[in-house]
Amino acid sequence: MENFAANEGLSIFVILVWLGINAFLFVNFYIVFLDRRWFYTRVLLGQALSWARAPAAALNFNCMLILLPVCRNLLSFLRGTIQHCSRTAARQLDRNLTFHKLVAYMIAFHTAVHIIAHLFNFEYFMDAQLNRNSSLLPFVLSEIGNGDNASFLNPIRTNETNPTIVMFTTIAGLTGVAITLALILIITSSMEVIRRSYFEVFWYTHHLFVIFFIGLVFHGYGRIVRGQTPASLRANNPEVCADQFEDWGKNGSHCPVPEFAGNPPGTWKWVLAPMILYVCERIVRIYRSHQKVVITKVVMHPSKTLELQMKKKGFSMEVGQYVFIQCPSISRLEWHPFTLTSAPEEDYFSAHIRIVGDWTQALYEACGGDKNETQEAWKLPKIAIDGPFGTASEDVFRYEVVMLVGAGIGVTPFASILKSVWYKHIQNNQEVFTKKIYFYWLCPETQAFEWFADLLQSLEGQMTEKGMADFLSYNIYLTRWKETEAAHFRVHHEAENDPITGLKQKTLYGKPNWDNEFTNIASKHPGTKVGVFLCGPPALGKSLEKQCLSHSEDDVKFIFNKENF
Repeated sequence: MENFAANEGLSIFVILVWLGINAFLFVNFYIVFLDRRWFYTRVLLGQALSWARAPAAALNFNCMLILLPVCRNLLSFLRGTIQHCSRTAARQLDRNLTFHKLVAYMIAFHTAVHIIAHLFNFEYFMDAQLNRNSSLLPFVLSEIGNGDNASFLNPIRTNETNPTIVMFTTIAGLTGVAITLALILIITSSMEVIRRSYFEVFWYTHHLFVIFFIGLVFHGYGRIVRGQTPASLRANNPEVCADQFEDWGKNGSHCPVPEFAGNPPGTWKWVLAPMILYVCERIVRIYRSHQKVVITKVVMHPSKTLELQMKKKGFSMEVGQYVFIQCPSISRLEWHPFTLTSAPEEDYFSAHIRIVGDWTQALYEACGGDKNETQEAWKLPKIAIDGPFGTASEDVFRYEVVMLVGAGIGVTPFASILKSVWYKHIQNNQEVFTKKIYFYWLCPETQAFEWFADLLQSLEGQMTEKGMADFLSYNIYLTRWKETEAAHFRVHHEAENDPITGLKQKTLYGKPNWDNEFTNIASKHPGTKVGVFLCGPPALGKSLEKQCLSHSEDDVKFIFNKENF
């Protein structure tokens, strides 16, 4: 329980505060619209008035938050500042996309409630105009404001129209439709199956957020929902005058015809600051994207993995960080994230890019991956870089014992870490706190091992020479294989080096028994905090997080960290 609080306590606190603010805004604004100022509006609309306005307040709050988790430069700055005070607080920033999604779901929920309530409202407005009976208060209220420049309560001014026409001929209606369509497209294209298979669809539709925010700011300018003005409330007390509506404005009546006005638009007050921050974020990105990047080396690894080694003036990185890469000759709008696989000690920075989609295939071909001859340097495409940006892996050297778990191409953040560990040791860096690294790599196919196995072979040989063979323990798992491959493995199993990777440590088949692995590590390192770092699928993350919680005891604690970009 103590370890759960250490790992998840702050996250749960933040989520509870966020949910609490949402609940407070909803309930508070629901009650606000039960005030007597809105008495006559409720005569027309009933409880649907409060059900429309309460989610609107919560929407403003969440729309204020939605842009902040994607301000990468701001988060990197905050992470670098906060981690000196609290590692736990800094780790929360690594969950920025998770919070971004939660806020998006909350926006979708409140939007749905807001829309449904307003559909009822427009039906009630229309019914009040259709039921033309001067002995009914709703009809009398609907007739108020027919004169020039007179205030009105019912935005549907005639019985010869319908709610659909009003929807497409008013500011609130047009902006509401635009906001809703943009939100539907953004959310549906963000589904994992679309994001992974059709990234370009996800990328382009996400930029509909510009239309969403423009529509949001102007949505309230029509002031369709109206209440009594303060001056009118003093002259026409609805609790007294509502029953005397037939005599309103007549000689001898103490109740004049009520006057109505809508609240001034307030959404801009909520979203202006985040929008300015985001604009500044984009300006920084544009500035950095115009800085010259030189591709110094291109390596075509097996299993269609492209390695780009690059240089950029003033570029500085830490282990496990990532950059966004743009290739203008392919697309001037698309930026794709890739983990840096070089070490900070090297005089270049590199990324390994697996060819899995249209954009990566185009980059592969632009770099000459589909050609047999060597690509000349001047023919290489121009590249723009934005970053680097921080991730959980930056904290790896803050732990005495570390578990690194990579799945498939998810091993890339750990290439940087393992390289940097080696450089620090050969340079006799006394500031290295880490004393032991356990490395696990899970791969579904033998070809995926090939590019990374070279690095492991080099580390294995060099650490043996330095007498540091026990510093790095690694376990490589092949999770799927063919029958022909299995026969080959059996024949060469007794060989000194592994038939797949060429390493002395033999490849294991299947999946790790994580319970045994955690138990073994806990028994070997009592009294320590073990940093567990994962770059892999969510299902594996849930399994490891569960193991961290179940194996953390008084004398050893497992702290879970997951790459998230």
